[in-house]
This record gives sequence, C-alpha cells and structure tokens, in this order.
Amino acid sequence: METEVSKWLINVDEYYKMAEVGILKPDDRLELINGEIFKMSPIGSKHAAIVDRLARILNHLLQSEVIVRVQNPLSFDINSEPEPDISILKYRADDYASGHPAAADVLAIIEVAGSSIRFDKEVKAPLYALHTIPEYWIIDLENNTIEVRSNPKEGTYSEIQVYMPGEEVNLMDRKLLVNDVLILG
Repeated sequence: METEVSKWLINVDEYYKMAEVGILKPDDRLELINGEIFKMSPIGSKHAAIVDRLARILNHLLQSEVIVRVQNPLSFDINSEPEPDISILKYRADDYASGHPAAADVLAIIEVAGSSIRFDKEVKAPLYALHTIPEYWIIDLENNTIEVRSNPKEGTYSEIQVYMPGEEVNLMDRKLLVNDVLILG
C-alpha cells in the first residue's frame, strides 16, 4: 500500500512554544512563513549598514507620520510571521506594544538581499502580495539595484520597476536617491 508524503506545518503558537521550551534558541535567525521555519543567512556588514542607513533616512524623511521597524515580526496569519529588514507601518501611539503589526498595518516592506535574493523574490514576494502589502522593495546587493514591486493582485505584484544608481525612487510620495541608499564601491 502506498502512502502520500506530506509536510507537517506549524502555526505561530507552536512556533512560540518551540522557543519557550528551548527547541528554538534566542539567537537563531528564523522566520515562520506559510507554516515552515526558515533559517536566515547571517547578516553581513554591508547588509547591516544599508538597513541602518535606510532606517535613519526613512525616520528623517517620514518623521512621525509612520513607524519604521527594523527586523521585527509582522503577524500575517496563523502560519506566517515574517521579520523583514524594514517595515514601514501606519502610525500608532503605542508602537504596536499590544501585538505585532498585521498586514493591514503595513505600508511598505524593504528587504536587503545578498545570498537571499531568490528567497526574497520567490517566497517572500508572493507572501507579501497575498497579504496585499502595497509596496515591496528588494535591495539587490550584488547588482546595486532597488527593485520596487507594487500593485498586489491575487498573490503577485503586477508592477515591478528596477532602479539603478543615479536614479530616484519614490516611497510614499517622497524621493530618495538610489545612491543614498546603496553602498557603492
């Protein structure tokens, strides 16, 4: 008799329980996406510098209109709790102390991608589009580009634009120079 092989997917509560009992360690770099636990690659110095630079630029540019979160969880559904490099969230006076932001709270997500480029395009992009995140940026460290995905429909982004050094990119009606975001050279 043949049996079908199936995956055992977990939910957010089970994920937290695994951390509580020590199966997952506090310093593990993990994300729960669609019921699967993904181990994230270590953060290189260029990656970290771009995330820090972008957080500083966005906090200055958008002031107190939004909340800029760095590498913190978002609560999408019972099976997904991604931790993007940067989340731009609707402003809330409590800074989401009462619970992680939901997809409806997210205005934009930015991922800085080196070795994770395929994962960011093939796994995270559909997840973010499915949850109708209005804008998703992938900062490609290898090619020094910023890919902006927008207009999510049925689990995919219908618009994709790639910005190169020397160009301007818009975020929430504000202009940023690609050269100010990337670390060139």
